[in-house]
Amino acid sequence: MKNEPIAPITEDDIANYLANTPDFFERHAGLLAAVQLSNPHGLRAVSLQERQAVLLRDKIKGLEIKAVEMIRHGHENSALADKLHAWTCALLRSADAKALPALLARELTAQFGLPQVALKVWAVRPEFAAEPFAQGVSDDLMTFAASLMRPYCGANPGLEAAQWLAEPQAAASLALIPLRAAPAAQNPQAFGLLVLASPDARRFAADMGTDLLERIGELASAALLRLCPA
Repeated sequence: MKNEPIAPITEDDIANYLANTPDFFERHAGLLAAVQLSNPHGLRAVSLQERQAVLLRDKIKGLEIKAVEMIRHGHENSALADKLHAWTCALLRSADAKALPALLARELTAQFGLPQVALKVWAVRPEFAAEPFAQGVSDDLMTFAASLMRPYCGANPGLEAAQWLAEPQAAASLALIPLRAAPAAQNPQAFGLLVLASPDARRFAADMGTDLLERIGELASAALLRLCPA
């Protein structure tokens, strides 16, 4: 009977043997010091211990960078929360319903550094019907506002709402926030629209998160409901 040829030992065989024989390097301790590997940060060869130290330092550096980013995001989120709180307090302190839309826009500009803010409210009580904030809104715009399930963010392609701004030509990006008496899922009908504008095309990018804008819309809606019939 002929002997079958022995299969050559592969790298996987060696790796499996070492993984399943943890005391191998205890019996051959000198081998670790003799192993030379390429240095990921240079051309010279380094020992296994040195290579492990380099990899560990790189991993620690990556973790440090992530930690710094997390701290920065935490500071930014805290600053936004403080601004939102200050803006909300200003709305709550206002006793003059007729002056509320102007106050709301002015405080948004002051707290969030927005160059331009505009606001329109429709279906208001008769005593507010002649106010500038209740004028100049078309049926198409009301339908458009009702169709927004979340704030619109993106470029200014000449939208009607952009014309409410003092300088619409300077608005490179917009955020359009519908105002509702209840969440859109319960009642999609809008009673107003808040417009935030910036000359920076990246300020309100189409792919940005809208959580903060939605909170602003909810708070603005709650404050402005006093302008509408009960």
